[in-house]
Amino acid sequence: MEFLQQSQYLSVLLIGLVVGYLSGLLGKGGSAISTPALQIFAGVNPFFALASPLPASITSTLSATAVYRKEKLFNKRVILLGAAFGVPATIIGSWLSSYLPGKSLMIMTALFIMATGLSLMYSFMRGKPVGEVRVESGDVPAGKLIIAALFIGFLSGLLANAGGILFSSFFIKKLKMPIKQALACAVVLSAVLSVPGALTHWWLGHIDWNIALLLSLTALPASYLGAKTAVKMKTPALEKLFALTLIVFGVYDIFFTIWK
Repeated sequence: MEFLQQSQYLSVLLIGLVVGYLSGLLGKGGSAISTPALQIFAGVNPFFALASPLPASITSTLSATAVYRKEKLFNKRVILLGAAFGVPATIIGSWLSSYLPGKSLMIMTALFIMATGLSLMYSFMRGKPVGEVRVESGDVPAGKLIIAALFIGFLSGLLANAGGILFSSFFIKKLKMPIKQALACAVVLSAVLSVPGALTHWWLGHIDWNIALLLSLTALPASYLGAKTAVKMKTPALEKLFALTLIVFGVYDIFFTIWK
């Protein structure tokens, strides 16, 4: 199995730059974008393209977290419950990734993301408020959050994905969070869930650390800039950008999965 070649370094650095910025802007780990991008634009072996972005997701999301923390957008109950149940589910999903075919799951996840994006765009375009007031810890339904964390964590491990888009979509649709608070909580959980996923896939031999390092070099500063952009954007513009991104990512992932 071939590891990364020097001729691929520049492409990987540029991918890290773009993915890092989008990660900070949209509260996600970036694996859903970087995995197909590494295969298409850098010619990386699919085996390594799947899990190698996970370590970079940790650094990029932590960088964005510093920005969101200054804005006091975190909900501790959401983050703690999401991490407590999402982490073991991620470990289980990561272990099963070597035994279960992931193609159909990737298509189903992409369809879900696309449908969520279309639903949110419809609400935003009609001017229907999805969430305007910050959700406090006492307002969070524990049962609903635990079920979501188990499901998203399992999918994150299985598909070597940090789960940021799924978490932020759930927070907006089901917990009625304002988008900036939803992105802030999702970016923290992306960082947390990336750790067990990265460690498990490393133990299984799924990570090329040259790719992980190169992605981190550009993703780290880029994600900070992305988060700064998010907190400064007007809420209606950020809402529509987020919904449109979900639709584009969903369509992109469906075609990429079928095409590859």
